[in-house]
Amino acid sequence: MRLLYLLALFSVFIVLINAKKGEISKKLPLTKQQQHWISSSSRSDVNGWIWVKVSGDPYPRGFSYGYMVAQEFAAAWRVYEAMTLQSYGMSLDFFNSLGVKIHKNKIPQEYMQELQGITDGLAKGGVQNITVDDLIGFNDNMEITGYYWPTIQSQYGVPKPPGKFAKSHCSGFVATGNATSDGKIVIGHESFTEFWNGQYFNIILDITPSSGYRMVMQTSPGWIASMTDFWVNSAGIVVVETTIAGYFGYDVNGLPEWIRVRNATQYGNSIDNWVAIINNGNNGGYANSWLLGDTKTNEIAEYEQGLTYQSLEKKTSGYFFGDNVANDPRIRNLECVDTGYSDVRQQTGARRTRWPQLLNGYYGKINATIGQTMLGDTYDPYLKKINPSSRCICSHYDVDPFYYASDPNAVWNVPFYPAGSVDGKVTTAAAAANMSMWGIFGRVDGVAFDVDSFLESNP
Repeated sequence: MRLLYLLALFSVFIVLINAKKGEISKKLPLTKQQQHWISSSSRSDVNGWIWVKVSGDPYPRGFSYGYMVAQEFAAAWRVYEAMTLQSYGMSLDFFNSLGVKIHKNKIPQEYMQELQGITDGLAKGGVQNITVDDLIGFNDNMEITGYYWPTIQSQYGVPKPPGKFAKSHCSGFVATGNATSDGKIVIGHESFTEFWNGQYFNIILDITPSSGYRMVMQTSPGWIASMTDFWVNSAGIVVVETTIAGYFGYDVNGLPEWIRVRNATQYGNSIDNWVAIINNGNNGGYANSWLLGDTKTNEIAEYEQGLTYQSLEKKTSGYFFGDNVANDPRIRNLECVDTGYSDVRQQTGARRTRWPQLLNGYYGKINATIGQTMLGDTYDPYLKKINPSSRCICSHYDVDPFYYASDPNAVWNVPFYPAGSVDGKVTTAAAAANMSMWGIFGRVDGVAFDVDSFLESNP
């Protein structure tokens, strides 16, 4: 009997060690305490979104989150493993190890506990062999591949142009005062990305922490910061950003952006306070033009954050917009390459032309509905007609032949590239007071991406 018992244990051990990292299997039994944590949390699947609500101390809220998105995390991990190697020539584990090496000892204890909770929740949810180091690396992925890797890539292969990996990822606006229909803040945002990872940007994570402010963010399974960067907190702060295209510069001694923005939004209660927190330990990672609003004061701001240069502009009437290129000439010229700032053939220059046309055209009328309309705009400022393409507010890279811009080192200039708008989110001061938003998961103009027909046309 003892021999049979030992053999059974051994066979279980063999199965466990042979399981592929990130592979999904049956859920494991929960303890009574873990059951209580899960029962105090919730998950709702709504129109393509997965709304996860957690609360409390770092470990329990992390455990609940991990457990409830285990299936989605396993799917995302599988795709990230495949596409990281295809995109960079190095494995996901390699990039994860880089993130752990330079950032693990800088992560605040609160977030380490939350990450450990997520790791253990994923395990109980059936995800095999994921460690807290894997999860740190996964949260670090966009910053390490896009900002740290370019500074060391030449050690492993042929040097790439500076800024090659720092793509433009978003489009957004914020308006207030006499620009909006009620004089209050309206803010909107959409994510641009490859469809392979954008399909996982459908988590709405609602955290009520035991310390700090309640936060609602858009994110991917397992991330503790948004990274797509649409945030609302219970102190009345609303936040979006657009990445700064072609950015190059990184300080390994600083704090990663995903820690700084999470910290700023969890503990920031004013625009100045939020900016001070995110700038503390600035490492140049995931450099952004941040669009902010404080619904308590009706003030909005644009904060452009490079590693060497930063700029902050605020107003209580008017608008700001983001098009993935810095307005600050110091950041744009001294910290970036190939921005497309003045080239209307490029998606950055085109949207810098189109956003003022829309915002001025709707000036004084901007509300949630108008915000949704603007984010779904497919007017091409270069060809001066409706033409879904890379040059639209609602980007369609997958149908753009790129007849007019072919510099491979510039922003996203690959014909028929399966990427572009993958979502749209809008909130108002009134909605933010209830921690709510409007959102579409999928291209903002509602046009579906059909994989089969795309591959038939682009074999």
